[in-house]
Amino acid sequence: MHKTRLALLIMLAGTLAACGESSTLQVSDGTGPSPKLPEPNKTLIPTVNIAPAIGWPEGTKPTAAAGTQVAAFAEGLDHPRWLYVLPNGDVLVAETNAPPKPDDSKGIRGWVMEKVMGRAGAAVPSPNRITLLRDADHDGIAETRTVFLENLNSPFGMTLVGSDLYVADSDKLLRFPYQPGETSIKEAGTTVTDLPGGSINHHWTKNVVASQDGSKLYVSVGSNSNVAENGLEAEQGRAAIWEVDRATGQHRIFASGLRNPNGMAWEPQSGKLWTAVNERDEIGSDLVPDYITSVKDGAFYGWPFSYYGQHVDVRVSPQNPELVAKAIAPDYAVGPHTASLGLTFAEGSKLPAQFSNGAFIGQHGSWNRKPHSGYKVIFVPFEGGKPKGQPVDVLTGFLDSDEKAMGRPVGVVIDKQGDLLVADDVGNKVWRVSAAK
Repeated sequence: MHKTRLALLIMLAGTLAACGESSTLQVSDGTGPSPKLPEPNKTLIPTVNIAPAIGWPEGTKPTAAAGTQVAAFAEGLDHPRWLYVLPNGDVLVAETNAPPKPDDSKGIRGWVMEKVMGRAGAAVPSPNRITLLRDADHDGIAETRTVFLENLNSPFGMTLVGSDLYVADSDKLLRFPYQPGETSIKEAGTTVTDLPGGSINHHWTKNVVASQDGSKLYVSVGSNSNVAENGLEAEQGRAAIWEVDRATGQHRIFASGLRNPNGMAWEPQSGKLWTAVNERDEIGSDLVPDYITSVKDGAFYGWPFSYYGQHVDVRVSPQNPELVAKAIAPDYAVGPHTASLGLTFAEGSKLPAQFSNGAFIGQHGSWNRKPHSGYKVIFVPFEGGKPKGQPVDVLTGFLDSDEKAMGRPVGVVIDKQGDLLVADDVGNKVWRVSAAK
């Protein structure tokens, strides 16, 4: 690339990072069952407010809620994003990042956004493996670490049904044979079904959970764009949760209009499937709140044509008023641009009583909001199978005094000891939150 052009592009990247509007509401205004939804504020240059990734300085760690404590369960990992606890207590961690997607950053704007987003720690090559962590002496630190599966393609979600371990790669759902206690799997995986991938694969993270009886698998598939700017044909099968028949691999769309669903879990009292969803960007720091919601069979949640029910997004062309009329609002907002990814319920938790009934949410943190939002783990209290009350901070302090990201929380899970494990893909650690002694 010519030096003059390169200098201009770098200058443009700096301009993008410095411009944009700012929030007029608090994050709490965009939280709860009825969040405030101001008028869209679409600017010529989108708000770009990156918290540069720096990692944790020696001797530092997040701040745990009163009555709890936090320590590193495992360190020195390579971009750990998602967690799964096996029946014997072993912890699987997906060390992963985006696959090659050459058509997701075309043009000057795409190039600039790619460089700016790289500052957030999202541009490292994918390790493409799942690592097993074992804490055999139950001292809260994993003393055994082995490569459990390797040569994958940006793996993310994992679930075990009987002796079958399922892994959601960025473009397919795989099945591997598993024997209790083994520390690595050498057998090749079998493809259960292909998943939307390709050269854009904008929201590449695919998650998987099993139904209560193990007969069905539910796979989350994010959209291929922010608001269908790559064309609706590029969104076939996306922005949805699939229901996959475990025996045949046949699938159907269980729910749609979910821009980027990540965390999925079964609410213990109602037995309903819940998901955490990242909503759309670039219409203001206060829009659109991310959310958690129960997932209704056959329901449409708005994306890309509308948000929070029937609030029309005029950027989408062509419009679809008939589909918007069917859009339902999600159950509970968790703040605009918080990038809420992780979701797990408190079942089995031995944390203090205030964290005994509800959902833990890993909030990866904003780039399209001034000031920042997210960058923490929160707890949403539930009563009778539904959210009730305001969220409680569980783990904070991921940003330093200069607004740089020492860590970014992603996956959350309750381990066999009743502690909360948190994957930190910038800090390259798995944190363990336990009751204070």
